[in-house]
Amino acid sequence: MNTRDVVFPAGRHALYEQHRYSPAVRADGFLFVSGQVGSREDGTPEPDFEAQVRRAFANLQATLQAAGCGLDDIVDVTTFHTDPERQFDTVLAVKDEIFPQAPYPTWTALGVNWLAGFDFEIKVIARLPR
Repeated sequence: MNTRDVVFPAGRHALYEQHRYSPAVRADGFLFVSGQVGSREDGTPEPDFEAQVRRAFANLQATLQAAGCGLDDIVDVTTFHTDPERQFDTVLAVKDEIFPQAPYPTWTALGVNWLAGFDFEIKVIARLPR
């Protein structure tokens, strides 16, 4: 089996260890980032939904940065929502701050019924800088 080129951001290792997954893996010029949630350093969720979404994006940015990437390197976004109809306006407002102008990455939003105690999750694929 090939060794994975795993990227870990500073901190937040409790969540990765508890659920046994890698935050991001480099492969063939791309960075595949696992679902990032609004977790604090100890792995617990932010209780306020908007704060949870903002922290999920901050955790995403920390993972991208650890790989030498930024938000402009994102090509594909998938988000997961426990109550999309109620949550979507909040998510869109934060998303518009993060991606304020075109060209935007592709985006797929999915309604789900379980996110391990969280209400929002974001995973992305980014191109690695040359």
